[in-house]
Amino acid sequence: MNERKIIIMGIKFLLFTITILQLAGILFSQTLTKKEQLGKLLFFDANLSEPSGQSCATCHAPEVGFTGLDSSVNSLTVVYPGAVHTRFGNRKPPSSAYCGASPVLYYDKEKNIFIGGMFWDGRATGWELGDPLTEQARGPFLNPVEQNISSKEDVVAKVQISSYADLFIDVYGNIWTDIIAAYDKIADAISAYEKSDEVNPFSSKYDYYLKGKVKLSEKEIKGLELFRGKAKCENCHTSKPGPKGESPTFTDYTYDNIGIPKNPIIPFYTQPPDINPDGLNWIDKGLGEFLETIPEYKQYAAENYGKHKVPTLRNVDLRPSADFLKVFGHNGFFKSLKEIVHFYNTRDVENWLPPEVPENLNKAEMGDLKLTPEEEDAIVAFLKTLSDGYVIHK
Repeated sequence: MNERKIIIMGIKFLLFTITILQLAGILFSQTLTKKEQLGKLLFFDANLSEPSGQSCATCHAPEVGFTGLDSSVNSLTVVYPGAVHTRFGNRKPPSSAYCGASPVLYYDKEKNIFIGGMFWDGRATGWELGDPLTEQARGPFLNPVEQNISSKEDVVAKVQISSYADLFIDVYGNIWTDIIAAYDKIADAISAYEKSDEVNPFSSKYDYYLKGKVKLSEKEIKGLELFRGKAKCENCHTSKPGPKGESPTFTDYTYDNIGIPKNPIIPFYTQPPDINPDGLNWIDKGLGEFLETIPEYKQYAAENYGKHKVPTLRNVDLRPSADFLKVFGHNGFFKSLKEIVHFYNTRDVENWLPPEVPENLNKAEMGDLKLTPEEEDAIVAFLKTLSDGYVIHK
């Protein structure tokens, strides 16, 4: 057994252990509706994979803002191994929090941009069910590089014999024989949990600042000013409350090619042809590649090559310990907030590796922002105020 396989097996065992502990620790919350509680149980159920051991929470853990909870995975492979531990997908897990407001994918003719949908490439459009997040929740169960269950029937069967099957019936009725409907309701419940206050508490220092309950430090205020001004972050990561006082989600749900280089440590490049037929030559075309498959929008594919969904910046620095390694960008190329902020600032004027997709680069809002090192540090300080769970000290 080679060293790489031993490392992967060790990672897989650790992820399985974490998931079991998470599932064992679930208590019925007094703040969740029955549907949300059902969604939580589904979200943390490690039996909903083949073989068992991988839940939604394996790649979307609350301790790190509902993204990947293993520092060694973030360092060694970026992408998390699937239920079959030798299989890997092609992108790092995005946060599953603060994404419920993403609209059904649509093309804005005035701005010539696509808005909405889920996944990094927008393929969970919401066109079928009217909710991108619910459609996204249907995907990982059947994905061979994720939870690897062979059919919707098998997913429904696993839920039907689960300890929470009665709760499912209580919420949706006894619909087990209608496989399509039951499968969609499983996804609907997960989506409900992901939209709940438990997943989206808006409890960061910045939220309390907006409510006038705390003050930001001088450095954090400077970072906020730069975020909204010179650094141009606000153009895509909205930080101001909505017209009715809605808390900002720090994304405008659009797509962008910021010029991230290839990340060769992702194991997807060496996956077998049934998973990655392009091998080392695979290029992540993002939204554009998905649009190629849609006759109505195929004409827009080329101008969207390399574009990925603008992620929320909420919990961007949330981590269980100071030495925990988080990664940034759709392919996890960046290993610190400072590094990705510096990239935004200097992409076009320093010796960075070339972008994976050189077409359609965003040159209006990044590349040569002329931020000083101190200004970069101030932006990072502000981003750290977006972590949930802030405790007000009286």
